[in-house]
Amino acid sequence: MVIVSWCRVAVSAALVLGLAACGEPDDNAPHQGSETPKAMLVRVATTDTIGSLDPAGPYDVGSRTVQANLYQTLLTIMPGKPTPVPDAADCQFDSPTTYTCSLKEGLTFPNGHELTSADVKFSFERMVRLKTPDGPAALFSSVTSVSTPDDLTAVFNLKRPDARLPYLLTTTAGSIVDQEYYPPNKLLDTKAMGSGPYQLAAYRPGQSVTLEKFAGYKGPRGARNDGVELTLLKDSTALYEAITTGKADLAFHGFGPSLLDRLRKSDQVQVVESDYAAIRFFAFQMKSLTARRPAVRRAVAQLIDRPAIVKKAYGDHVTPLYSVVPPGFGGQADAFRTEYNEPSKAAAAAILKQAGIAVPVPLTVGWTPTQYGSGAKNEVLELKRQLEASGLFRVTLRSAEWPQYQQATRAGAYDLYQGGWIPEYPDADDYLAPFVAATGEFNSGYRSAAAAALLEQETTEQNGLERDKVLGQLQGVLAKEAPVIPSWQGRLAVVAGKNLENVEGALNPLSFLYLSGLRR
Repeated sequence: MVIVSWCRVAVSAALVLGLAACGEPDDNAPHQGSETPKAMLVRVATTDTIGSLDPAGPYDVGSRTVQANLYQTLLTIMPGKPTPVPDAADCQFDSPTTYTCSLKEGLTFPNGHELTSADVKFSFERMVRLKTPDGPAALFSSVTSVSTPDDLTAVFNLKRPDARLPYLLTTTAGSIVDQEYYPPNKLLDTKAMGSGPYQLAAYRPGQSVTLEKFAGYKGPRGARNDGVELTLLKDSTALYEAITTGKADLAFHGFGPSLLDRLRKSDQVQVVESDYAAIRFFAFQMKSLTARRPAVRRAVAQLIDRPAIVKKAYGDHVTPLYSVVPPGFGGQADAFRTEYNEPSKAAAAAILKQAGIAVPVPLTVGWTPTQYGSGAKNEVLELKRQLEASGLFRVTLRSAEWPQYQQATRAGAYDLYQGGWIPEYPDADDYLAPFVAATGEFNSGYRSAAAAALLEQETTEQNGLERDKVLGQLQGVLAKEAPVIPSWQGRLAVVAGKNLENVEGALNPLSFLYLSGLRR
C-alpha cells in the first residue's frame, strides 16, 4: 500500500495561522507601505516540439514536459525515490486484479469544478476510446474497467494481475482531466484543464507555453515559483544563445556534446546532469544461424569493452551499461558484469572452443546513421575493432537509413544490430518485456522458457521485495543467454543560471522536467 501522512502538514499550517493570529509577523504578507512582490517567473527554453496538451494525445517527450506540470496523477514518483507515492490519491491492491484508489478530499480544477472519481473514470475511458496513434492507451491493456463506488473512490478492475499498474499511474498517461471540460470523442490539443501544480495561461503552438501557479493544487509537487514561460526554439545555436545571454533561466534538450563541454567551462551557468532512461544495445537476430549459437553470443558479450566505446564514440558523455535495466530502477542488477567480469580474449576463445566453433567467426553488424545520432558510426567502428582485435571474429558493417533499417533488422539482414530504447513508464519491466515477450519490440526470435516464466512472474508479483528478486533473476538469464548486449545509458543534461535552485530535482529519468521546484 502506498501510504503518506498529511497530518504534519495540517498541524504546521494551523501553527503558522495561529502565530499570525497571535500577532507574530507573517513573512508572506505584504508589508504596509511596500510594493507588491514581483512574481517569480522562471524562463525555460528547449528545442522540443509539443504534439498536444491533451494527455490522451501523442506520447512524445515535449508534450509530456507540459502535461506533467498541468495535470495531476493518482500517484507520482519523487526525486530519489524509485517507488510511487500518493499525488491525488492513496492506492492499494485489494486483490491481484482489483486496485483501489482513495482520492484526497477537496480536490478541484482551476475552473472551480470538483475533481471526483467520475473524472478519473472519464479520463481513462476517454484515453482508451480515443486510441490516439502514438498515444498511451496501450499501456493500460490490463485494465478492463474503472468503477466508482463513491465520489472519492476509483477501482481499477484488471483482466490479469499487473504489478506495473502503480508505475503506469505515475505517467502523464494517467493524467486526470475535467469531464465537464473535455470532449469525450476528440482531443483538445491546445487547451488544458488539469489539477496539477500549474494552470495554462497561454499557448502559442510552435512558439511558447505560459504556465501560472495553481494555488488549489494538493499534492507533493506544489509550485515554489509563480509561473513558467516555456519557449520552443529551433536549434542548438538558439538554445545556447538563450542561456548564455540570460534570456532563459534554464535550457534543455538540444545541446550537443561540444556545446555542453563549452558550457561546463563557463562560470556563468551550471550544468546539471542525471542518468537518463535511454539505453543503447546490440541485439542478435535469431533468423541468423550464427546468432542462434549461444556460444557466439556469449563470446561477443565477453569481449565488448563498454568504457572504451563510451570514451571513443561519445567522449564520456554517456555511461557504460551492464544490464538492459539501467541503475535507478527497482530490481536492477549489473548482470553482464557479474556474468562476464572484465573483457577477456582468453575467456571468449574458451567459450567458442568448447562449443567447437571455428574462428574467426564471420559476423554482420547492422547500424543506422541518423536515428541514433552522430556517435552511432563511431560506436560500431569501435565494436568492430574490439571483436577483430581478438582474432575471434571477422566483422562486416552494413548501414541503412530509417525506416529501411527497421525492415532489414526484422528480415534478418544482420547477425547483430545496433538499437536504442526509451521506456514509456518508469519500471524495470519496460526494459525487459521488449526483448523477452514474444511480441516485444526488440524480440528477434529469442525464445527462452526460463526468461518467459520470470517475465510472467515479475508482472504478477505484488510483493515489492519478491518482485525485485525475480527482476534480478531475469536479468541474470538475459546475461547468460545474451540475446541482447547492453552498451550504454544516456545522460540528461540541463543548463541553468547560477541563481536557479533545485535544478536536479526537476529532472525526470524519462527525459521530461517537473518545473514546480525551481526558484531563484
